[in-house]
Amino acid sequence: MTFRLYDSARRAVVEFQPLQPGKVSIYCCGPTVQSSPHLGHIRKEVNFDVLRRWLEASGNEVTMITNITDIDDKILIKSAEAGSPWWAHAYLFEGVFHRAYRALGIRPSTYEPRATGHVPEMVALIAELIERGHAYAADDGSGDVYFSVLSWPAYGQLSGMKVDEMEPAEDADPRGKRDPRDFALWKGHKPGDPETAAWATPWGRGRPGWHLECSAMAGKYLGDAFDIHGGGLDLRFPHHENELAQSRAAGRPFASYWMHNAWVTMAGEKMSKSLGNTADVFAAVEAYGGRAVRLYLAGPHYRSAIELSDASLGEAAAQLARIDSFLDRAGTMSVGWTAWSPGEVLPAAFAAAMDDDLGTPGALAVLFGAIKEGNVALDAGDTGKALAAYASVRAMLGVLGLDPAAPEWSDQTASDDLKPVVDGLVAALLEQRQQARARKDWPAADAIRDQLATIGLKVEDTPTGPRWSLEK
Repeated sequence: MTFRLYDSARRAVVEFQPLQPGKVSIYCCGPTVQSSPHLGHIRKEVNFDVLRRWLEASGNEVTMITNITDIDDKILIKSAEAGSPWWAHAYLFEGVFHRAYRALGIRPSTYEPRATGHVPEMVALIAELIERGHAYAADDGSGDVYFSVLSWPAYGQLSGMKVDEMEPAEDADPRGKRDPRDFALWKGHKPGDPETAAWATPWGRGRPGWHLECSAMAGKYLGDAFDIHGGGLDLRFPHHENELAQSRAAGRPFASYWMHNAWVTMAGEKMSKSLGNTADVFAAVEAYGGRAVRLYLAGPHYRSAIELSDASLGEAAAQLARIDSFLDRAGTMSVGWTAWSPGEVLPAAFAAAMDDDLGTPGALAVLFGAIKEGNVALDAGDTGKALAAYASVRAMLGVLGLDPAAPEWSDQTASDDLKPVVDGLVAALLEQRQQARARKDWPAADAIRDQLATIGLKVEDTPTGPRWSLEK
Protein backbone atom coordinates (compact mmCIF):
# COMPACT_ATOMS: atom_id res chain seq x y z
CA MET A 1 0.00 0.00 0.00
CA THR A 2 1.02 3.62 -0.51
CA PHE A 3 -1.28 5.04 2.17
CA ARG A 4 0.43 7.17 4.82
CA LEU A 5 -1.21 8.30 8.04
CA TYR A 6 -0.39 10.33 11.11
CA ASP A 7 0.05 7.84 13.94
CA SER A 8 -0.72 9.51 17.26
CA ALA A 9 1.49 7.04 19.15
CA ARG A 10 4.56 7.75 17.00
CA ARG A 11 3.63 11.42 16.54
CA ALA A 12 4.59 11.25 12.88
CA VAL A 13 3.20 10.48 9.45
CA VAL A 14 4.16 6.89 8.68
CA GLU A 15 3.57 4.37 5.92
CA PHE A 16 0.61 2.16 6.72
CA GLN A 17 1.24 -1.58 6.62
CA PRO A 18 -1.79 -3.73 7.48
CA LEU A 19 -1.26 -6.91 9.45
CA GLN A 20 -2.77 -8.88 6.55
CA PRO A 21 -2.16 -7.62 3.00
CA GLY A 22 -5.41 -6.53 1.40
CA LYS A 23 -7.34 -6.60 4.68
CA VAL A 24 -7.69 -3.72 7.12
CA SER A 25 -9.21 -3.90 10.62
CA ILE A 26 -10.44 -0.72 12.31
CA TYR A 27 -11.89 -0.14 15.75
CA CYS A 28 -13.65 3.18 16.35
CA CYS A 29 -14.83 4.36 19.73
CA GLY A 30 -18.54 4.87 19.29
CA PRO A 31 -21.03 7.01 21.18
CA THR A 32 -22.12 6.96 24.79
CA VAL A 33 -25.84 7.02 24.12
CA GLN A 34 -26.95 9.46 26.80
CA SER A 35 -28.51 12.17 24.60
CA SER A 36 -28.77 13.40 21.02
CA PRO A 37 -25.56 13.84 18.99
CA HIS A 38 -24.11 17.20 18.05
CA LEU A 39 -21.84 17.97 15.10
CA GLY A 40 -18.76 17.48 17.28
CA HIS A 41 -19.78 13.87 17.92
CA ILE A 42 -20.66 13.12 14.35
CA ARG A 43 -17.45 14.48 12.79
CA LYS A 44 -15.57 11.37 13.86
CA GLU A 45 -18.15 9.16 12.21
CA VAL A 46 -17.87 11.09 8.93
CA ASN A 47 -14.05 11.17 8.96
CA PHE A 48 -13.68 7.45 9.57
CA ASP A 49 -16.41 6.67 7.05
CA VAL A 50 -14.26 8.48 4.46
CA LEU A 51 -11.19 6.52 5.65
CA ARG A 52 -13.06 3.26 5.21
CA ARG A 53 -14.30 4.22 1.74
CA TRP A 54 -10.81 5.20 0.63
CA LEU A 55 -9.22 2.00 1.88
CA GLU A 56 -11.91 0.00 0.07
CA ALA A 57 -11.47 2.04 -3.11
CA SER A 58 -7.76 1.19 -2.84
CA GLY A 59 -8.60 -2.50 -3.08
CA ASN A 60 -8.79 -3.51 0.58
CA GLU A 61 -11.38 -5.50 2.47
CA VAL A 62 -12.20 -3.42 5.54
CA THR A 63 -13.66 -4.66 8.80
CA MET A 64 -14.88 -1.75 10.93
CA ILE A 65 -16.12 -2.20 14.48
CA THR A 66 -17.84 0.72 16.20
CA ASN A 67 -19.02 0.11 19.74
CA ILE A 68 -22.04 1.43 21.60
CA THR A 69 -21.48 2.44 25.24
CA ASP A 70 -24.91 1.68 26.67
CA ILE A 71 -23.99 1.57 30.37
CA ASP A 72 -22.23 4.54 31.92
CA ASP A 73 -22.49 7.05 34.78
CA LYS A 74 -23.92 9.68 32.44
CA ILE A 75 -26.58 7.32 31.14
CA LEU A 76 -27.65 6.48 34.69
CA ILE A 77 -27.87 10.16 35.59
CA LYS A 78 -29.74 11.20 32.43
CA SER A 79 -32.19 8.32 32.62
CA ALA A 80 -32.93 9.06 36.28
CA GLU A 81 -33.64 12.69 35.39
CA ALA A 82 -36.01 11.51 32.66
CA GLY A 83 -37.71 8.98 34.95
CA SER A 84 -37.06 6.07 32.57
CA PRO A 85 -35.08 2.83 32.91
CA TRP A 86 -31.43 3.27 31.97
CA TRP A 87 -31.62 0.54 29.32
CA ALA A 88 -34.65 2.16 27.65
CA HIS A 89 -32.94 5.54 27.71
CA ALA A 90 -29.81 4.07 26.11
CA TYR A 91 -31.80 2.22 23.45
CA LEU A 92 -33.78 5.34 22.59
CA PHE A 93 -30.68 7.45 21.96
CA GLU A 94 -28.86 4.65 20.18
CA GLY A 95 -31.66 4.96 17.66
CA VAL A 96 -31.17 8.73 17.51
CA PHE A 97 -27.49 8.27 16.68
CA HIS A 98 -28.38 5.81 13.91
CA ARG A 99 -30.83 8.31 12.51
CA ALA A 100 -28.06 10.94 12.50
CA TYR A 101 -25.71 8.55 10.72
CA ARG A 102 -28.28 7.95 7.99
CA ALA A 103 -28.90 11.68 7.65
CA LEU A 104 -25.21 12.17 6.82
CA GLY A 105 -24.77 9.17 4.55
CA ILE A 106 -22.60 7.23 6.99
CA ARG A 107 -22.53 3.55 6.14
CA PRO A 108 -23.22 1.01 8.91
CA SER A 109 -20.16 -0.52 10.53
CA THR A 110 -19.34 -4.17 9.92
CA TYR A 111 -20.61 -4.75 13.43
CA GLU A 112 -21.70 -2.47 16.26
CA PRO A 113 -21.43 -4.27 19.61
CA ARG A 114 -23.06 -2.98 22.79
CA ALA A 115 -21.04 -2.89 25.99
CA THR A 116 -23.76 -4.66 27.98
CA GLY A 117 -23.50 -7.69 25.71
CA HIS A 118 -19.83 -8.31 26.49
CA VAL A 119 -19.51 -8.49 30.26
CA PRO A 120 -18.01 -12.05 30.19
CA GLU A 121 -15.15 -10.82 28.00
CA MET A 122 -14.58 -7.90 30.37
CA VAL A 123 -14.50 -10.13 33.44
CA ALA A 124 -11.98 -12.42 31.73
CA LEU A 125 -9.75 -9.45 30.90
CA ILE A 126 -9.85 -8.21 34.51
CA ALA A 127 -8.92 -11.64 35.81
CA GLU A 128 -5.96 -11.76 33.44
CA LEU A 129 -4.75 -8.34 34.57
CA ILE A 130 -5.04 -9.30 38.24
CA GLU A 131 -3.10 -12.51 37.59
CA ARG A 132 -0.33 -10.55 35.87
CA GLY A 133 -0.10 -8.08 38.75
CA HIS A 134 -1.50 -5.06 36.89
CA ALA A 135 -4.87 -4.83 38.61
CA TYR A 136 -6.29 -5.27 42.09
CA ALA A 137 -9.63 -5.50 43.87
CA ALA A 138 -10.20 -2.72 46.37
CA ASP A 139 -9.69 -3.73 50.00
CA ASP A 140 -12.72 -1.78 51.22
CA GLY A 141 -15.28 -4.35 50.07
CA SER A 142 -16.77 -1.96 47.53
CA GLY A 143 -16.41 -4.41 44.66
CA ASP A 144 -14.26 -1.94 42.72
CA VAL A 145 -11.33 -3.22 40.67
CA TYR A 146 -8.54 -0.88 39.55
CA PHE A 147 -5.70 -0.91 37.05
CA SER A 148 -2.40 -0.08 38.72
CA VAL A 149 -0.87 2.67 36.61
CA LEU A 150 2.55 2.41 38.26
CA SER A 151 2.71 -1.29 37.40
CA TRP A 152 2.93 -0.44 33.71
CA PRO A 153 6.11 1.59 32.95
CA ALA A 154 4.94 2.39 29.41
CA TYR A 155 1.87 4.26 30.68
CA GLY A 156 1.70 7.62 28.90
CA GLN A 157 3.25 6.43 25.65
CA LEU A 158 0.22 7.34 23.55
CA SER A 159 -0.42 10.82 24.94
CA GLY A 160 3.21 11.65 25.64
CA MET A 161 2.37 12.45 29.25
CA LYS A 162 4.59 11.49 32.18
CA VAL A 163 3.05 9.64 35.10
CA ASP A 164 4.80 11.84 37.65
CA GLU A 165 3.12 14.89 36.13
CA MET A 166 -0.38 13.42 36.10
CA GLU A 167 -3.09 14.38 38.54
CA PRO A 168 -6.32 12.50 39.24
CA ALA A 169 -9.47 13.89 37.66
CA GLU A 170 -11.35 16.30 39.89
CA ASP A 171 -14.49 14.13 39.73
CA ALA A 172 -12.67 10.81 40.22
CA ASP A 173 -13.94 8.58 43.04
CA PRO A 174 -10.90 7.86 45.27
CA ARG A 175 -12.48 5.00 47.24
CA GLY A 176 -10.36 1.86 47.44
CA LYS A 177 -7.47 3.14 45.28
CA ARG A 178 -3.84 2.43 46.11
CA ASP A 179 -2.79 5.35 43.95
CA PRO A 180 -5.07 8.26 42.98
CA ARG A 181 -4.03 7.89 39.32
CA ASP A 182 -5.27 4.30 39.07
CA PHE A 183 -8.40 3.92 36.95
CA ALA A 184 -11.47 1.75 37.39
CA LEU A 185 -11.83 -1.51 35.50
CA TRP A 186 -14.96 -2.48 37.42
CA LYS A 187 -17.29 -0.34 39.54
CA GLY A 188 -18.96 -2.01 42.50
CA HIS A 189 -22.69 -1.55 42.94
CA LYS A 190 -23.48 1.43 45.17
CA PRO A 191 -26.64 2.25 47.13
CA GLY A 192 -29.01 4.09 44.85
CA ASP A 193 -27.74 2.47 41.66
CA PRO A 194 -30.42 0.67 39.65
CA GLU A 195 -30.50 -3.01 40.55
CA THR A 196 -30.56 -3.88 36.86
CA ALA A 197 -27.33 -1.97 36.25
CA ALA A 198 -25.14 -4.61 37.89
CA TRP A 199 -23.61 -7.94 36.91
CA ALA A 200 -22.20 -10.67 39.14
CA THR A 201 -18.39 -11.11 39.17
CA PRO A 202 -15.81 -12.76 41.46
CA TRP A 203 -15.28 -9.31 43.02
CA GLY A 204 -18.94 -8.53 43.63
CA ARG A 205 -21.87 -7.11 41.73
CA GLY A 206 -21.25 -4.03 39.66
CA ARG A 207 -20.72 -2.68 36.18
CA PRO A 208 -17.77 -2.16 33.83
CA GLY A 209 -15.53 0.85 33.58
CA TRP A 210 -15.62 2.74 30.30
CA HIS A 211 -12.04 1.99 29.27
CA LEU A 212 -12.41 -1.74 29.90
CA GLU A 213 -15.44 -1.97 27.62
CA CYS A 214 -13.56 -0.97 24.46
CA SER A 215 -10.55 -3.22 25.06
CA ALA A 216 -12.81 -6.23 25.56
CA MET A 217 -14.96 -5.54 22.50
CA ALA A 218 -11.99 -4.80 20.24
CA GLY A 219 -10.43 -8.09 21.24
CA LYS A 220 -13.68 -9.98 20.75
CA TYR A 221 -14.19 -8.91 17.14
CA LEU A 222 -10.74 -8.00 15.83
CA GLY A 223 -8.46 -10.25 17.87
CA ASP A 224 -5.52 -9.43 20.10
CA ALA A 225 -3.90 -7.36 17.34
CA PHE A 226 -5.56 -5.16 14.73
CA ASP A 227 -4.62 -2.30 12.44
CA ILE A 228 -6.18 1.06 13.31
CA HIS A 229 -7.83 2.45 16.44
CA GLY A 230 -9.75 5.65 15.80
CA GLY A 231 -11.60 8.31 17.73
CA GLY A 232 -11.84 11.98 18.57
CA LEU A 233 -8.81 13.87 19.86
CA ASP A 234 -10.50 14.29 23.25
CA LEU A 235 -10.36 10.49 23.71
CA ARG A 236 -6.58 10.21 23.40
CA PHE A 237 -6.21 10.78 27.14
CA PRO A 238 -7.30 9.21 29.34
CA HIS A 239 -9.59 6.82 27.42
CA HIS A 240 -7.27 5.57 24.70
CA GLU A 241 -4.22 5.75 26.94
CA ASN A 242 -6.00 3.48 29.39
CA GLU A 243 -7.20 1.12 26.68
CA LEU A 244 -3.65 0.75 25.39
CA ALA A 245 -2.17 0.19 28.84
CA GLN A 246 -4.65 -2.44 30.03
CA SER A 247 -4.61 -4.31 26.71
CA ARG A 248 -0.84 -4.51 26.41
CA ALA A 249 -0.47 -5.26 30.10
CA ALA A 250 -2.68 -8.29 29.41
CA GLY A 251 -0.26 -9.39 26.68
CA ARG A 252 -2.31 -8.16 23.72
CA PRO A 253 -0.50 -6.15 21.00
CA PHE A 254 -3.74 -4.20 20.40
CA ALA A 255 -3.71 -1.42 17.75
CA SER A 256 -0.80 -0.92 15.35
CA TYR A 257 -1.82 2.68 14.54
CA TRP A 258 -3.85 5.38 16.29
CA MET A 259 -5.80 8.04 14.38
CA HIS A 260 -7.54 10.98 16.05
CA ASN A 261 -9.72 13.61 14.43
CA ALA A 262 -9.76 17.18 15.72
CA TRP A 263 -12.68 19.03 17.25
CA VAL A 264 -15.52 21.06 15.88
CA THR A 265 -15.32 24.34 17.77
CA MET A 266 -17.55 27.30 18.51
CA ALA A 267 -15.88 30.56 19.47
CA GLY A 268 -12.60 28.68 19.68
CA GLU A 269 -13.84 26.13 22.21
CA LYS A 270 -14.37 22.41 21.71
CA MET A 271 -18.04 21.68 21.11
CA SER A 272 -19.33 20.12 24.30
CA LYS A 273 -22.69 19.60 25.95
CA SER A 274 -21.14 20.60 29.27
CA LEU A 275 -20.28 24.01 27.81
CA GLY A 276 -23.67 24.37 26.18
CA ASN A 277 -22.16 25.22 22.78
CA THR A 278 -23.65 22.35 20.80
CA ALA A 279 -25.08 22.30 17.31
CA ASP A 280 -27.81 19.76 16.71
CA VAL A 281 -27.19 17.43 13.77
CA PHE A 282 -30.83 17.34 12.70
CA ALA A 283 -31.21 21.11 12.83
CA ALA A 284 -28.13 21.51 10.62
CA VAL A 285 -29.42 18.89 8.18
CA GLU A 286 -32.82 20.53 8.02
CA ALA A 287 -31.26 23.93 7.29
CA TYR A 288 -28.54 22.92 4.81
CA GLY A 289 -29.17 19.30 3.75
CA GLY A 290 -27.35 16.16 4.80
CA ARG A 291 -24.81 16.15 1.95
CA ALA A 292 -23.84 19.77 2.62
CA VAL A 293 -23.31 19.06 6.32
CA ARG A 294 -21.24 16.01 5.41
CA LEU A 295 -19.13 18.11 3.01
CA TYR A 296 -18.62 20.68 5.78
CA LEU A 297 -17.34 17.95 8.12
CA ALA A 298 -15.32 15.94 5.58
CA GLY A 299 -13.80 18.78 3.56
CA PRO A 300 -11.21 20.08 6.06
CA HIS A 301 -8.33 17.81 6.99
CA TYR A 302 -9.42 15.44 9.75
CA ARG A 303 -6.64 16.66 12.06
CA SER A 304 -7.65 20.32 11.67
CA ALA A 305 -10.18 21.95 13.97
CA ILE A 306 -13.35 23.23 12.29
CA GLU A 307 -15.05 26.41 13.47
CA LEU A 308 -18.82 26.11 13.29
CA SER A 309 -20.78 29.00 11.84
CA ASP A 310 -23.67 29.61 9.49
CA ALA A 311 -21.16 31.06 7.03
CA SER A 312 -19.08 27.86 6.94
CA LEU A 313 -22.14 25.65 6.52
CA GLY A 314 -23.45 28.02 3.86
CA GLU A 315 -20.14 27.80 2.01
CA ALA A 316 -20.39 23.99 2.02
CA ALA A 317 -23.93 24.23 0.64
CA ALA A 318 -22.69 26.54 -2.14
CA GLN A 319 -19.89 24.09 -3.02
CA LEU A 320 -22.40 21.28 -3.18
CA ALA A 321 -24.64 23.30 -5.47
CA ARG A 322 -21.67 23.71 -7.83
CA ILE A 323 -21.09 19.95 -7.78
CA ASP A 324 -24.74 19.12 -8.42
CA SER A 325 -25.02 21.67 -11.20
CA PHE A 326 -22.30 19.85 -13.12
CA LEU A 327 -23.82 16.43 -12.38
CA ASP A 328 -27.17 17.63 -13.68
CA ARG A 329 -25.62 19.01 -16.89
CA ALA A 330 -23.38 16.02 -17.63
CA GLY A 331 -25.82 13.43 -16.35
CA THR A 332 -28.20 14.00 -19.23
CA MET A 333 -25.64 12.55 -21.64
CA SER A 334 -24.48 9.68 -19.42
CA VAL A 335 -27.43 7.37 -20.15
CA GLY A 336 -26.11 3.97 -21.10
CA TRP A 337 -22.66 4.80 -19.74
CA THR A 338 -20.93 1.56 -18.72
CA ALA A 339 -20.41 1.20 -14.96
CA TRP A 340 -16.87 1.97 -13.85
CA SER A 341 -14.69 0.93 -10.96
CA PRO A 342 -13.09 3.74 -8.92
CA GLY A 343 -9.57 2.55 -9.70
CA GLU A 344 -10.18 3.04 -13.41
CA VAL A 345 -11.37 6.64 -13.30
CA LEU A 346 -10.05 8.22 -10.10
CA PRO A 347 -7.50 10.92 -10.99
CA ALA A 348 -3.94 10.18 -9.85
CA ALA A 349 -3.79 13.54 -8.07
CA PHE A 350 -6.92 12.66 -6.08
CA ALA A 351 -5.42 9.31 -5.05
CA ALA A 352 -2.15 11.00 -4.08
CA ALA A 353 -4.01 13.47 -1.85
CA MET A 354 -6.02 10.75 -0.14
CA ASP A 355 -2.93 8.58 0.32
CA ASP A 356 -1.23 11.48 2.09
CA ASP A 357 -2.87 11.09 5.51
CA LEU A 358 -6.39 11.29 4.09
CA GLY A 359 -5.82 14.72 2.55
CA THR A 360 -9.39 15.69 1.74
CA PRO A 361 -8.62 19.40 1.07
CA GLY A 362 -6.28 18.41 -1.77
CA ALA A 363 -8.75 15.79 -2.96
CA LEU A 364 -11.51 18.40 -3.14
CA ALA A 365 -9.24 20.67 -5.17
CA VAL A 366 -8.88 17.86 -7.70
CA LEU A 367 -12.64 17.30 -7.66
CA PHE A 368 -13.44 20.92 -8.44
CA GLY A 369 -10.73 20.99 -11.07
CA ALA A 370 -12.41 18.07 -12.81
CA ILE A 371 -15.77 19.84 -12.57
CA LYS A 372 -14.29 22.94 -14.19
CA GLU A 373 -12.82 20.87 -17.02
CA GLY A 374 -16.11 19.05 -17.44
CA ASN A 375 -18.07 22.28 -17.71
CA VAL A 376 -15.60 23.60 -20.29
CA ALA A 377 -16.04 20.39 -22.28
CA LEU A 378 -19.82 20.67 -22.08
CA ASP A 379 -19.69 24.26 -23.31
CA ALA A 380 -17.50 23.15 -26.22
CA GLY A 381 -19.74 20.20 -27.05
CA ASP A 382 -16.93 17.72 -26.38
CA THR A 383 -19.01 14.77 -25.25
CA GLY A 384 -16.06 12.42 -24.69
CA LYS A 385 -14.21 14.73 -22.31
CA ALA A 386 -17.43 15.66 -20.53
CA LEU A 387 -18.33 12.01 -19.91
CA ALA A 388 -14.79 11.25 -18.71
CA ALA A 389 -15.02 14.15 -16.27
CA TYR A 390 -18.46 12.98 -15.17
CA ALA A 391 -17.14 9.47 -14.44
CA SER A 392 -14.18 10.72 -12.42
CA VAL A 393 -16.32 13.19 -10.47
CA ARG A 394 -18.83 10.47 -9.58
CA ALA A 395 -15.98 8.19 -8.46
CA MET A 396 -14.44 10.91 -6.29
CA LEU A 397 -17.82 11.73 -4.77
CA GLY A 398 -18.27 8.04 -3.98
CA VAL A 399 -15.03 7.99 -1.99
CA LEU A 400 -16.07 11.12 -0.10
CA GLY A 401 -19.56 9.74 0.49
CA LEU A 402 -21.23 12.54 -1.48
CA ASP A 403 -22.51 10.78 -4.61
CA PRO A 404 -26.24 11.67 -4.73
CA ALA A 405 -27.01 8.46 -6.62
CA ALA A 406 -25.51 6.23 -3.91
CA PRO A 407 -27.99 4.09 -1.93
CA GLU A 408 -27.32 5.95 1.32
CA TRP A 409 -28.67 9.16 -0.23
CA SER A 410 -31.30 7.77 -2.59
CA ASP A 411 -33.08 5.86 0.18
CA GLN A 412 -32.82 7.14 3.74
CA THR A 413 -36.22 5.94 4.88
CA ALA A 414 -36.33 3.65 7.88
CA SER A 415 -37.13 0.00 7.26
CA ASP A 416 -40.75 -0.99 7.77
CA ASP A 417 -39.45 -3.79 9.97
CA LEU A 418 -38.39 -1.23 12.56
CA LYS A 419 -41.76 0.48 12.83
CA PRO A 420 -43.23 -1.92 15.43
CA VAL A 421 -40.09 -1.51 17.54
CA VAL A 422 -40.29 2.29 17.37
CA ASP A 423 -44.01 2.29 18.11
CA GLY A 424 -43.53 0.02 21.12
CA LEU A 425 -40.64 2.05 22.52
CA VAL A 426 -42.50 5.34 22.20
CA ALA A 427 -45.62 3.78 23.74
CA ALA A 428 -43.56 2.59 26.72
CA LEU A 429 -42.12 6.07 27.27
CA LEU A 430 -45.56 7.66 26.99
CA GLU A 431 -46.86 5.18 29.58
CA GLN A 432 -44.03 6.20 31.92
CA ARG A 433 -44.99 9.83 31.34
CA GLN A 434 -48.62 9.09 32.15
CA GLN A 435 -47.57 7.37 35.37
CA ALA A 436 -45.44 10.39 36.30
CA ARG A 437 -48.39 12.72 35.65
CA ALA A 438 -50.67 10.50 37.72
CA ARG A 439 -48.37 10.81 40.72
CA LYS A 440 -47.96 14.55 39.96
CA ASP A 441 -44.27 14.19 39.23
CA TRP A 442 -44.33 17.01 36.70
CA PRO A 443 -40.51 17.34 36.26
CA ALA A 444 -40.24 13.66 35.26
CA ALA A 445 -43.22 13.94 32.90
CA ASP A 446 -41.78 17.05 31.26
CA ALA A 447 -38.36 15.42 30.97
CA ILE A 448 -39.82 12.49 29.02
CA ARG A 449 -41.71 14.87 26.73
CA ASP A 450 -38.52 16.90 26.13
CA GLN A 451 -36.57 13.70 25.58
CA LEU A 452 -38.96 12.69 22.81
CA ALA A 453 -38.82 16.19 21.33
CA THR A 454 -35.03 15.93 20.90
CA ILE A 455 -35.54 13.09 18.43
CA GLY A 456 -38.28 14.87 16.52
CA LEU A 457 -41.38 13.46 18.22
CA LYS A 458 -44.14 15.86 19.24
CA VAL A 459 -46.41 14.80 22.12
CA GLU A 460 -49.91 16.22 22.36
CA ASP A 461 -52.21 15.53 25.33
CA THR A 462 -55.79 14.83 24.23
CA PRO A 463 -58.98 13.84 26.12
CA THR A 464 -58.37 10.25 24.98
CA GLY A 465 -54.73 10.18 26.04
CA PRO A 466 -51.35 11.31 24.67
CA ARG A 467 -50.80 11.33 20.93
CA TRP A 468 -47.42 11.55 19.22
CA SER A 469 -46.36 12.57 15.75
CA LEU A 470 -43.11 12.95 13.87
CA GLU A 471 -42.24 16.59 13.27
CA LYS A 472 -41.04 17.26 9.75
